[in-house]
Amino acid sequence: MPSTTEQPAVAETDISAETETETAADTDTGTRPAGLLGRVESRFPRGLVIRLVAYLFVGHLFAFFVYLLFVLGGQNQ
Repeated sequence: MPSTTEQPAVAETDISAETETETAADTDTGTRPAGLLGRVESRFPRGLVIRLVAYLFVGHLFAFFVYLLFVLGGQNQ
C-alpha cells in the first residue's frame, strides 16, 4: 500500500511565501500618510519633531540676539 505523499508540505511553503509577500505589499502601499508632515511623522515621533522645531527657532533667535549685540556694540566705538 502506498503511503501518503508529502505534497501538503510543499503547499504550506507556497502559502507562507504568498502571505509574506502580501503583508509586505500591504504595509508598503496603503498605510503611508500623504504630505511632507505625514512622511516626517511616520519616521520620527511627534514630540521629537516639535522639540526639533522649537530648538531651531530658539537657537536662531539667540543667534540673532548675539548678532544684534555685536552690531550695537560696534556702533559705540
